[in-house]
Amino acid sequence: MKEFFYTEPGKLIIALIVGAIIGAEREYRSKAAGFRTVILVTLGSCLFTLLSIKLGSLDDKSRIAANIVTGIGFLGAGAIYRDKISIRGITTATTIWISAAIGMAIGCAQYELTVWVTSIVMIILLSFTWFQRVIDTVNQEKTYKVTFDDNVESILVLEKHFRAKDLDFERVKQIKIKDEIIIVYTANGKEKDHDLFVMELFKEKGIKSFDV
Repeated sequence: MKEFFYTEPGKLIIALIVGAIIGAEREYRSKAAGFRTVILVTLGSCLFTLLSIKLGSLDDKSRIAANIVTGIGFLGAGAIYRDKISIRGITTATTIWISAAIGMAIGCAQYELTVWVTSIVMIILLSFTWFQRVIDTVNQEKTYKVTFDDNVESILVLEKHFRAKDLDFERVKQIKIKDEIIIVYTANGKEKDHDLFVMELFKEKGIKSFDV
C-alpha cells in the first residue's frame, strides 16, 4: 500500500486530499478561491511536476516548474480585488500560491515536507485569525472615505474628532467635485477608538456620506 503513494495516481490522490483540507478552510470563510479552486491548484501543480519529471531533461524540468509559478501568479492576482476603498483577497492569493508549491512537493514525493508545510498553513489560517484580532484591539489601521459639504469648517471638526479619539490620521487623497469635498484618510489606533469615531461620523451634519 505504501508503494502506491509513490506512483503517479497515488501522488494525485494525495494532492487532492491536501487541496481539500486547505480549500475547506477557504470555503468555510466564503473566500473567492474556495474548496474546488484550491483542489484544482494542488492537482494541477502536482500534474505539471509529474510531467516535468517524465520529460527527463533538467532544463525542461526547471522550465516547467518556473511556468507553474508564473501561472499561479496570474490566478493569485485574480483573487485580489478592491472592495470600496480597501483591498481584499491577498490572503486567498497567497493561499493559492502556497497550495501550488505543496502540489509541486507532492509531485516530487516530498511527503515529509508536504506534511510540515500543510500543517503550518492550517495553523496560520485557523489560529492566527484570533491572534490578529488581539492585535487589532491594540492597534488597527482603517481607511475612511468621507464626503463633506463644500465647507472647510466641517473638515476641521472631523479632524478634531480624530484627535479626541487618539487616532493618528493622515490625509491620503483630496477631491473637490462641484459642491462636495471628498477626503480619504488613513487612521491608526485602538479598535474601540475607531468604533467611537464612527459614531461621531453619524452625528456630524456636515458629512454627506462616508465609507470605512
